[in-house]
Order: sequence, then structure tokens, then C-alpha cells
Amino acid sequence: MDAASEIWPNGVPSIGQVARRSRLVGARDIELFTEISGDRNPLHYDEAAARKTRFAGIVVQGGITSAILNAVVAEDLPGPGTVFLQVNWSFKAPVRPGDTITGEVKVTKVRQDKPITELETRVVLADGSVVLDGTAVCYTIPLERK
Repeated sequence: MDAASEIWPNGVPSIGQVARRSRLVGARDIELFTEISGDRNPLHYDEAAARKTRFAGIVVQGGITSAILNAVVAEDLPGPGTVFLQVNWSFKAPVRPGDTITGEVKVTKVRQDKPITELETRVVLADGSVVLDGTAVCYTIPLERK
């Protein structure tokens, strides 16, 4: 086994490599996120109050929007064993119950001496509207092979 294989047991990611994953966001996601986080902001529950804001209706918590990126990096690219070391995300537009979101990561830098990648990240709606964009630095922990 060469040094790169020991550092990157799932294979070294390539600069420019892209992975995506989509999911439909629903009201149940808001309930579950509230259970985990305690975020009971009326923007997520009170339709009358939310309609009076610039969002003009219920929006999902930002943690739900960004969570799809956790799935992409942990399941797809760089893959199993990957955790975020640093993120720099900007939320551009609201996500509402019933929206389908797609998380996308693109590899911009790969360290050869450590399993660290730098990624461009974004989340878009089905119509292509960007709701989150930014960057992330990830570390991939080598997992024991079965």
C-alpha cells in the first residue's frame, strides 16, 4: 500500500471533482430540527407572524438547509469518515417546506500529506436559485476496513 492509499483509504479526491445530493424538505424536518436544537423561532411555525416578515411565510431553519452538505461530504465526497473542520457559509434565500434542495460540493484543494480537502459548497432549489454558498475544509478520518 503506498503512502497516498494510507492517507486516503477511499482514494484521493481530484481537484474539480463534484458530488450532489437532493432531498425534499418538509414540515416534519422543522419539527425534528426543533427537537434537536430547541429553535422555536416563530418564522418556522407561526404562519401569520411569518407572513408579516420579508420572508412572507414559513421558512425552514438554516441548519436544515446546511445539513444536506453534511450528507454529501460524509456519504459521497470525500466520503465516509469525513468531518468539517471549518465552514464559511452565506445564506442567500429562504427554503420553505415543500422545496427540494440539492447540496453540491466541488473539490478545490487536496493535501497530499494529510487527508484534508477544501471544497466549494452550495445548496440550490429545484429552479436553480442558490440558497447557500461558501466554502468548507474537511478532514477524512481513515475508517477500519471490513
